[in-house]
Order: sequence, then structure tokens, then C-alpha cells
Amino acid sequence: MPATSKRTCLECDREVFGRIDKKFCSDQCRTQNYNRANSKSNNIIRTVNAILKKNHKILQKLNPKGKAKVSETKLLENGFKLDYYTNQYTTKKGVTYKFCYDQGFIKMDNGYYAIFEKVEFE
Repeated sequence: MPATSKRTCLECDREVFGRIDKKFCSDQCRTQNYNRANSKSNNIIRTVNAILKKNHKILQKLNPKGKAKVSETKLLENGFKLDYYTNQYTTKKGVTYKFCYDQGFIKMDNGYYAIFEKVEFE
């Protein structure tokens, strides 16, 4: 009978028993390995989501009636990050509206932004 090589856990280096393709000694080691490998991308996603949620909250606060006009200064003072939004829509005339979920905004010529709530047509 040929000698079998000892397999060790990729996370803790303990011996692995069981199936030939098993890489971890326990579910805990498998989970720890996955979390460590994905922590950087998860942190980036968490950070961007927090910024988007904050932007949405700011737009809702400054737009209680569904349409509002607010200065760029006021947006920035509230912590709004202009480069973070969920999607954009460009009209046939080339006008681009940016959205943070259901709250839209567009820069006007006079240093102000028009804020509006997205209306879905069925």
C-alpha cells in the first residue's frame, strides 16, 4: 500500500481528515479563510454603501416636498459627496440627471442643484 501524504488545513495547519479534496479541518477554519480573503473588497463595498446611504439621507432631508433647489455649498456642508450616486440618465438633448436611489439631482448654471424625487411611470 502506498504511503499517503499528510494533508494540512489551509488556515491553521492542522491535519485534515476525510475527503481527498477537503482543504480545511473545520467549518470555522473555512469561514475564517474566506472572510480574510474577502475582507478588503467587503470593506470597500461597505464604505461606498455608507456614502450612498448618507447622500440619499441628505437629499431626502433637503427635499421634503419632492422638488427643491439647494446651493452646492449647502449640499457639501451637509456632507454630500457629489461623485457618489447609484445611476444616471441622459436625455436625448444630452442633459444628464444623476440619482441616488429615488432622489435625483442636476447641477444648474448658478451654483445651485435641482433636487427631485424620481417618479416611476407604469
